Amino acid sequence: MSLDAFLHNLHFDIDKLSPPDWEVDWGDAPYPYKIYRDLPVIPLSLEVPLSLEGLETPSTPDLYRFGHFLWYVFGLTQFSQSVYTLEDSIELVQSYRRFVPSGGALYPNEIYVYLKLKDLPEGVYHYDVAHHGLVLLREGNFDSFITRALGNSCDVSSCFGTVFVSTMFWKNYFKYNNFSYRLQGLDAGVVIGQLLEVSKRYGFESGVYFQYLDRAINHLLGLSEEQESVYAVIPLSVELTNWSPNIGDREGIITDAELSNELTVIQYNHKERSQKVEECLMLVKMNEASMLESTQSFQNIHVNRNLNCDGHVVELPRVKRLSYDLASFCKERFSPDMDFVLGKVSASQLATLLQEATASFSYRNDLDEAYFRKEPRVSLYCCLYNVEGIANGAYYYDPFDHSLREINLGDQRFQLQSGMTGPNVNLIQVPISIHVVGEKDYNKSTLGYRGYRIQQIEAGMLVQRLLIAASSIGMGGHPLLGFDAKICDEIYKIDSQEKTSLIQIPIGPYRDRPWLRGTLLS
Repeated sequence: MSLDAFLHNLHFDIDKLSPPDWEVDWGDAPYPYKIYRDLPVIPLSLEVPLSLEGLETPSTPDLYRFGHFLWYVFGLTQFSQSVYTLEDSIELVQSYRRFVPSGGALYPNEIYVYLKLKDLPEGVYHYDVAHHGLVLLREGNFDSFITRALGNSCDVSSCFGTVFVSTMFWKNYFKYNNFSYRLQGLDAGVVIGQLLEVSKRYGFESGVYFQYLDRAINHLLGLSEEQESVYAVIPLSVELTNWSPNIGDREGIITDAELSNELTVIQYNHKERSQKVEECLMLVKMNEASMLESTQSFQNIHVNRNLNCDGHVVELPRVKRLSYDLASFCKERFSPDMDFVLGKVSASQLATLLQEATASFSYRNDLDEAYFRKEPRVSLYCCLYNVEGIANGAYYYDPFDHSLREINLGDQRFQLQSGMTGPNVNLIQVPISIHVVGEKDYNKSTLGYRGYRIQQIEAGMLVQRLLIAASSIGMGGHPLLGFDAKICDEIYKIDSQEKTSLIQIPIGPYRDRPWLRGTLLS
């Protein structure tokens, strides 16, 4: 299968992606986290603050404080047991949860950090989620190495740390087969979205770098590229830092080969519960095709405002930005399945949801020609039902005017339900169905196949903002990929604009689920 056909099928014909006889071997499932063998773990404090409000003036953190930061980003936060009634049986499902959602709660991503803290040896660490600790992988100062791997677009020497978000292919391939490639980008985006929100509470400055010399960064971390690869690099700082919006070339062209030769090879074993780990051939092939081998390949993107939506404009109420404790809303976040209950939603609630999600989405990155871009690469469309003062129908949300652009009036719930590939959510009970929309060609002409991965990551980042905003107004949201994108594109009339629906998020009131939950907070 060609790479183009593979990416097309990921969105429009997923039945072609997996073998017809594919069966999930739950008895041989991998761990939901990476555990290194025979390496010491530096424990992090379990005395995590119950609130993220009123933190002290931004300053370079110590190990104690940075451990809290990591826990709020990606730590194990909850153990749950749920009862599902099947046709002729009752199934008890238990899982360890985090503040961020993940497809099937499988969490394919891992976090690595390069730290320069006074109470810790300088070096590269893996965040050991299972034990809430740091595993030292490579000791030393790597400011220059990482700065050059980023094309000199960030002064890493002025940052106290740099976060690397990776993906382990097998961690959800064992269940989703090739479809996991789409999930992995979205999951990475959700983690990054959470990281940026938590960074704001700690007073850290941050920027997301999608372009870097892949093999050099993977070499620094000691990753096997047939199993795992870095998807984004996020420096963290509390000092003045050169966050260049444009690609730097002060040292000329840099290649991954010359950088990698500066460091010795490190290889560490990690525990793998699966006795049989299959080759993820298409995922590895896509990863290789997405890699950047030279800083000459780094690009900036200029996004033109191209609003082909001339329907009636519905002005939304002017609402204030929310002031809330992120920690409390993370704890309350809930992904309803069949738990949605239809209730009336006020126009101000809808306005708060859309404004909060898009306003908090602005972030520093290496793709924009300037820090504040004029047009986001992913945008929000929604199907509304029973929203006070707004006619049932499909709309585009214009964040610049804080308004809805009418596209298709009428109740769209039955059409959306017909496009569901599974019975896990009853959309008839959902007042707000949001779709994150992006370009069909994922900026391939500029970014190549890496553009697809970046698009999925940005969609995931926006999804996390939506979920936090939904929780803040007392509603639940459930990200879904099991939907027919063609039906949604027809509803929004975006097919002719070469846009497509990337992910669907039903949002609305819900009833409590019969489950047993226990916090893992000490």
